[in-house]
Amino acid sequence: MRLEEYWGVGPKTRETLVDELGNEAAIRAIESGDVRALSDAGLARGRATRILRRATGGSGMDVLATSDSRAAYKDLLELAVDHAVTQRAADRIRVLTPLHSREAMEERLDDVLAARDAWAALPEADRAAVLEAYERYDERDGSEHAAVEAALELLAAGVDSGPFAAIADLERERLATAAEALGALEGGRVRNGADQDLDRLRDALGAVEDLDANALALIEDLRADGVHDAEGFRQSFEDRLLTETDVTIDRVRDAMPTDATDATDFVGDTLRTLRRDLTAAVDERERTVASDLEDALADARDAVDRAVEAVDDIALQLSLARFALEYGCTRPVFVEGDDAAVSVVNARNLTLAARDDESVQPVTYALGQHDIPSVPDGVNAVPGEERVAVLTGANSGGKTTVLETLCQVVLLAMMGLPVPADRAEVTPVDSLVFHRRHASFNAGVLESTLRSIVPPLSTGGRTLMLVDEFEAITEPGSAADLLHGLVTLSVDREALGVFVTHLADDLEPLPPEARVDGIFAEGLDPDLELRVDYQPRFDTVGRSTPEFIVSRLVANAGSRTERAGFETLAEAVGNEAVQRTLADARWTTGE
Repeated sequence: MRLEEYWGVGPKTRETLVDELGNEAAIRAIESGDVRALSDAGLARGRATRILRRATGGSGMDVLATSDSRAAYKDLLELAVDHAVTQRAADRIRVLTPLHSREAMEERLDDVLAARDAWAALPEADRAAVLEAYERYDERDGSEHAAVEAALELLAAGVDSGPFAAIADLERERLATAAEALGALEGGRVRNGADQDLDRLRDALGAVEDLDANALALIEDLRADGVHDAEGFRQSFEDRLLTETDVTIDRVRDAMPTDATDATDFVGDTLRTLRRDLTAAVDERERTVASDLEDALADARDAVDRAVEAVDDIALQLSLARFALEYGCTRPVFVEGDDAAVSVVNARNLTLAARDDESVQPVTYALGQHDIPSVPDGVNAVPGEERVAVLTGANSGGKTTVLETLCQVVLLAMMGLPVPADRAEVTPVDSLVFHRRHASFNAGVLESTLRSIVPPLSTGGRTLMLVDEFEAITEPGSAADLLHGLVTLSVDREALGVFVTHLADDLEPLPPEARVDGIFAEGLDPDLELRVDYQPRFDTVGRSTPEFIVSRLVANAGSRTERAGFETLAEAVGNEAVQRTLADARWTTGE
């Protein structure tokens, strides 16, 4: 395959990759999803990630039918990246995409859940040892040497089952030999400390080079010691070389010229000869040592390759396991065939959970032919047929959060990852249309929105529609008509969908295959803020009860005149209810 056949690789990118990596290595990097190799070659990290997502999961990326779907997908990946144990694992997480088959989803789920259970069962000390091993792996820049050292550290920690099974049958002695060889070699050169003889020769060469650089000062120093005749000068020079360079006496005497005309020639010729001889000796010894190390590394090549792959794969699985544990994620159930469903029980929104918001209320919700055996206390029975719902209710009542939560659950399930819910059923879809509320009121926005959310319904594949306040981008009368048309089209095309709106009354009559659900305001909290039950109630229109809103306005009025005006509204909606609401809120504050 030619490099230009990969998505995002044009002539300029191809030239960059070939110049830095070579054609075959560049193809291997793309096929293996190696973000680091591409970024080291000169590609921006974001561009490298986009190329690899398309190369390794192009059909999966096609599921993300809108810019908001793609944004939600990227946000999920970054939440998972926060739990990566290595930079390489973080890069691999960033190129995960929705998978093309249920078998692939189940296979990845098996791996991640096995890693989750194994990681949860590890004693704290073993967890710390594993994380420290991977921290050192990152400090060594994820090299072959770092991977072999990490494998040895994992073996030493005694973790060799579950996700660690890949290292269990590695030969420790062979790996130790390979680690020594890899530690001794760097770019084909032998590191200092790898061989005593080589170190001695290098030190001697360095000392001779220093003397040669200061030959005139050396001559003056010898003369200052009172040496005046040739033999005395020769003897003093010889003693200085033996003392400061650790060169053997035979090598020194062999280097001294017999025909030098003066002290300068004598010292200069001797030092130049010593430099030449020592350089040759260093090179010869380095070739011998390097050859021995490379032979040892060749004998251990299979073990090294297996260690590199195992350490890398374990890092990815552990990273995803830590993510799943952090958010209490579970295995989703896939619904296929003629039935279609998206259902969640006690689902948590990851965006809110990541902020450590303890007030996050889990929600139970469902579309289609689900199989929720029971619902949590306080949740009415979930309808079990309608695939399309219109979600209504209070401002800031969590309707958008419900959409985002469903989007997160479906995306994670299709990536083969556990989902943040006590139970979830998911029908894999061909198109995920997620549209957030965009408060832009012009024809261009309306047209672009319709171009992004309508075509997926016309492709013939399974579509999930998650559309938030469509009416915000056009005038109310037209918005109701267009939204009714979208709901009808979704029903006709057997899509799954939730449409958030404040225009529920204007949408009647809905197709019988669609229902209306609602989120309700329940009162004011001690700070006189609207208190909302974020759990939708099924088959009922949700509302922000007016007395709660007016109560807050009365309480927060900035002046007596302003307060009097809001009290007039209180009379209109029921002054007794408003005053009772205010009293309840103040009572809870201790007033």
